Amino acid sequence: MGIEQIIDDFGLLDSWDDRYRYVIELGRALPPFPEEARTDRNKVQGCASQVWLVSETHPPANGGGPVVAFRGDSDAHIVKGLIAILFALYSGQPAKKILDTDAIAVFHQLGLGEHLTPQRSNGFRSMVERIRSDAKTALAETV
Repeated sequence: MGIEQIIDDFGLLDSWDDRYRYVIELGRALPPFPEEARTDRNKVQGCASQVWLVSETHPPANGGGPVVAFRGDSDAHIVKGLIAILFALYSGQPAKKILDTDAIAVFHQLGLGEHLTPQRSNGFRSMVERIRSDAKTALAETV
């Protein structure tokens, strides 16, 4: 599911309870995360919950630079949903586009900034920084 669909779906939901349930459902739809990937190296620092992120760099598509795909998981349902939103925005995109895309603006467009605890918002930012760091690494490795 793409980020545009998530934004559209959010707009159709009237209450924040419904939006929270939707975010949790997005997280439940993530592919299973392998147990062997739950390592300290893959853990995202700065999150109150446990969050694991793995990136895979693929060859450039149509000369557009390396493409980065992500897998991830969390022990918290709402955070898994936030991961799903980030993956809809970033996963499978060229590294350059990842660096040019403002996830925090999308976060605020969805109204999540006002409806999540400060710890969850900080965790979201930590996940974004990790994804951006992996995209920078992918770009540096292709130079």
